[in-house]
Amino acid sequence: MAPFAAAAPYIVGSTAVLGMAQADTIGKFNEDVSNRNAVIKENEAKILDDKLKLDLSRFYKAFEKLEGTTNVALAKSGVDMDSGTAANIKLSNLYEKEKQVQMMKYNTEIAQSQKLEEANFARINGQMARMNARMQQLQIASSASSSLLTMMG
Repeated sequence: MAPFAAAAPYIVGSTAVLGMAQADTIGKFNEDVSNRNAVIKENEAKILDDKLKLDLSRFYKAFEKLEGTTNVALAKSGVDMDSGTAANIKLSNLYEKEKQVQMMKYNTEIAQSQKLEEANFARINGQMARMNARMQQLQIASSASSSLLTMMG
């Protein structure tokens, strides 16, 4: 039992050092994962811009088709395109077009804000993981110190 008693402080000390290194590694890994998740969310926010451009392109194409169909229908019926009902229809269509475009842009901005907020939250989680690891390191060091003091005293 005497050889074990003599080696016990070294065992406690080396175990504590290993535990502290492990806690640091785990904390750093969790922080890295959270930071990677944050970058992914930021990239998703950027992708939303590309999606908006694509959606707007499709919308403009569909709108032009609608405008053409409306103009052909009005022309076939012999309506004067620059006055009365035809002008009101054209104005109404332009108003709806602008409203849809603004709504698409607004929805994209909201979605981007959410993605950026998720990125910020991921970074905060990473910082919390790192701080938690530091707290574990302090607990391990404190526990080891307490054990060593008890063995010696």
